[in-house]
Amino acid sequence: MFDIGFTELLVCLVVALVVIGPEQLPGAVRTAGLWIGRLKRSLRDTRNEIERQIGADDIRRQLHNEEVMQNIEEARIKFEQTLLDVQQYEDANADARRQASDYGPPDELPDHAHGDESAAERSKPVTPATAPQPTPAASTTSSTTVASTGSAPVAGTTPTTTHQAANTSAQSGTGH
Repeated sequence: MFDIGFTELLVCLVVALVVIGPEQLPGAVRTAGLWIGRLKRSLRDTRNEIERQIGADDIRRQLHNEEVMQNIEEARIKFEQTLLDVQQYEDANADARRQASDYGPPDELPDHAHGDESAAERSKPVTPATAPQPTPAASTTSSTTVASTGSAPVAGTTPTTTHQAANTSAQSGTGH
């Protein structure tokens, strides 16, 4: 720090002896020693206080890190619980699908469940492309039509087959 040699120190002592005097020099040296000791103690205390503050900062930092780690651990536990809940939900769905497949495909309904489909088919209009074509053996005269429909033939109409009359009555809802 200071580069004080022996000669410089000797010069300072001679000046102090001349200025202060030989009688007061021992008291001045004692007072200077006390002040230097106080300065050293003050510097040591300051250094210790700074180290304590740094240590306190380290402790605060460590406490903060522990708090962050605790929050991370809580989040991990919640995440794992959520994963378990999702896994249980998926297992329950898989069990439900497995049980549903034990009953067979859903389009295989019992015969009594097809009743609504017959009514839906009856309400469809019959188009010439979907209407069954009469066979020669099934052809009848207009008197057969009169018997099946219960009405007299109208003039200007063409004779119909029994199959067409039955289809007409099924469409109107009067058959069966």
